[in-house]
Amino acid sequence: MKFYLGTHRPYWLRYSQFKDIPLFVSDRTLRKYKNLPESITEWACDSGGFTELSTYGEWKTTPHRYAARVRRYMDNIYGFQWASPQDWMCEPWILEKTGKTVTEHQELSIKSLANLRTLSSDIHWVPVLQGWERDDYLRHWEMYEQAGFNLESESIVGLGSVCRRQATKEAEWIVKSLQPLRLHGFGMKKTAIQNFGSLLSSSDSMAWSYGGRMKPDPNCPKKSCANCEHFAIDWYNSVINIKYKEELSLF
Repeated sequence: MKFYLGTHRPYWLRYSQFKDIPLFVSDRTLRKYKNLPESITEWACDSGGFTELSTYGEWKTTPHRYAARVRRYMDNIYGFQWASPQDWMCEPWILEKTGKTVTEHQELSIKSLANLRTLSSDIHWVPVLQGWERDDYLRHWEMYEQAGFNLESESIVGLGSVCRRQATKEAEWIVKSLQPLRLHGFGMKKTAIQNFGSLLSSSDSMAWSYGGRMKPDPNCPKKSCANCEHFAIDWYNSVINIKYKEELSLF
């Protein structure tokens, strides 16, 4: 499994210590840069959807504007791999904020992918499966197929709305049920990676930042390691050395 270290410090892309560490960077942080940072490593772009929907209850950023920004990143920052679409999360508190149903969020996520691929077909936009219960994800898979997207042929398929339940058997069951898709787990922590990391093609996380704030390295002169590259790298190394469960049956 390929693991992307999440960071809200885009300039880490140019730091030599991150040369062999793929980074996951949000559009919400990159779009603030008048002069984009240089890069010496691979990276993927997150749309910042959770913040957008939890703040506004809708996407304020238009597809044209988002596609234009991602094109700027792709053309000017070395190592670009892919970008997530403007998908719609399905956590109950997000649904309450938007006033829409799971099905409506799923339909809007498919529409976003279709719009972005039409606007910029040469950018690697990743489809994202959304839902809350296992059957929601299976239904969304079918909805993609009905819309003309063959998810089994996609090199990466994002898995959304799972990160806050990743330590549960339900999350593991969802991931198992979506095989043989090449899944990217958004916001996967160590427990999830240990439990079902062998079933993911890739994942990302910024959990190190919370850990660095709550339990900083006692040998570090900083009072908080929430933005500490050394803490982040140590955490990344601990993740990639996790041993997966030996046996993972489908049911």
